[in-house]
Amino acid sequence: MSARASTLERIQQQVAACNHCTRLRTYCTRIAQEKRAAYRDETYWGRPVPGFGDPRARVLVLGLAPGAHGANRTGRMFTGDSSGMFLMRAMHAAGFANKPLSHDRNDGLELHDAYILAAVRCAPPDNKPTTDEIAACQAHLIAEWNALPLIQVVVALGRLAFDAYWRVMKERSITMSPKPVFGHGLAYSPHGGPSVIASYHPSQQNTFTGKLTPEMLEAVFQEAARQIR
Repeated sequence: MSARASTLERIQQQVAACNHCTRLRTYCTRIAQEKRAAYRDETYWGRPVPGFGDPRARVLVLGLAPGAHGANRTGRMFTGDSSGMFLMRAMHAAGFANKPLSHDRNDGLELHDAYILAAVRCAPPDNKPTTDEIAACQAHLIAEWNALPLIQVVVALGRLAFDAYWRVMKERSITMSPKPVFGHGLAYSPHGGPSVIASYHPSQQNTFTGKLTPEMLEAVFQEAARQIR
């Protein structure tokens, strides 16, 4: 194992052991015990979810938080729910994933030149983490991101992830003026930091209504691929 992979593994273990946010830990534990009927025979992960992907990634995919019956069940970001399937089809089409499916941690999925993180590592009730919970999780985001020194482009899935990107940039004393606004497909390249491409989040609320189509998300990842070449 390389030194970079070893560092990431250590950080991932720290993330999975976090018990800082009582509300989130209580919710995730309850969901893991009650389960959804379709998964009643499965053992839920039920802990904070680390990132995953290629340690030498140049593209960072930044999401909101684990899904209650997706990553909170499987233990891998964007895995086991419709959001993950929608995302992985787009990443596969752009060459960042070896397959367009994301079922579970043993499905053989591998990411190439990409790594997936989330602003919040525990599934929040109603998919709405509080301001304090977002702030508490920022240390995990920064630690895992800092262990990925080759990142050139960030794909921010949703406004919350977009805002999280700029908070990390602020920690690095990197800003832009005027203040960047969120909008699907908008891209920014702050001096001294990785560029960011904004995208609507691949939630059912967006994909079922057509607000985010497969072609729209694929175009975002095609742009990310273009920027690193």
